Amino acid sequence: MSVAFLGLGNMGGPMAVNLARAGQRVVGYDPVPMARDRVFAAGVTTVEEPGAAVADADVVITMLPGGGHVLDCYQEVLPLAAPGALFLDCSTIDVADARAAAELALVAGHPAVDAPVSGGVVGAEAATLTFMVGGEDTAFTAAEPYLRLMGARAIHCGTSGAGQAAKVCNNLILGASMIAVSEAFALGEKLGLTNQALFDVASTASGQCWALTTNCPVPGPVPKSPANRDYAGGFASGLMLKDLGLAMAAAEQTGTTTALGRRAAELYAAFVAQDGPARDFSAIITAIRDGSLDPGTPATAEPVVDDTRNQDGTP
Repeated sequence: MSVAFLGLGNMGGPMAVNLARAGQRVVGYDPVPMARDRVFAAGVTTVEEPGAAVADADVVITMLPGGGHVLDCYQEVLPLAAPGALFLDCSTIDVADARAAAELALVAGHPAVDAPVSGGVVGAEAATLTFMVGGEDTAFTAAEPYLRLMGARAIHCGTSGAGQAAKVCNNLILGASMIAVSEAFALGEKLGLTNQALFDVASTASGQCWALTTNCPVPGPVPKSPANRDYAGGFASGLMLKDLGLAMAAAEQTGTTTALGRRAAELYAAFVAQDGPARDFSAIITAIRDGSLDPGTPATAEPVVDDTRNQDGTP
């Protein structure tokens, strides 16, 4: 089978490589030459135009920064895609945009699913991602074998858009929990605890969570966490802000009270304003330590970093 993979950033690149290593014929496209070169060296065929990638593909996978990018991409490549090709979008976008993209595909005669991911760059590289999938039963059945080659779990959450709904809820939890973990380490340091001691306790006690055990915000306890690389790579703080903005927009649309989520969005807005959007979202501990966050900064649903070109790892 042939797979077109559009968007080869920090997240999409390893996912495409894992498909190739599993024996799939993968043709990848990204507007950034460096991203193409990186996956080409790992066995992925690359092209310089998205249309060339999809022409003979049985499956078209996208990993793009936002809903507008996905819709623009679908409008460009759907007329060029092979008849009946499955469209599988792994981007994190608004539920309405996911449904609109699926409708474009269905009208053009293509089954479609939205399948945002959880697990970050580490999960993408190790093929241990969790996929949250929205789409019809038959489309999910067709997509699942490919998802299993890129991850450990694929959960069918419902019809089109349901995967994105699950993702924004998940990342609301993640954003708030990373702030809590970071505050705990900052407090522990001032109380004289070593970071390793606090990690050894919390990671085996009631404080354990993904933000602690996989993406620990201090260097040392989790060697593969971005904290050991000055917060380079991983899931960019700008993307966390984008996802929290999506969650807050959904909360407003549904009349849901999300006090902690809104506070987390405000704190990440303040952090991105002063630190920039590129470093891993766990870098917020640096601003928590020095007390520099402005709690009055409003949250935004607008994406502030292009995850196919910079830090697109998505927990």
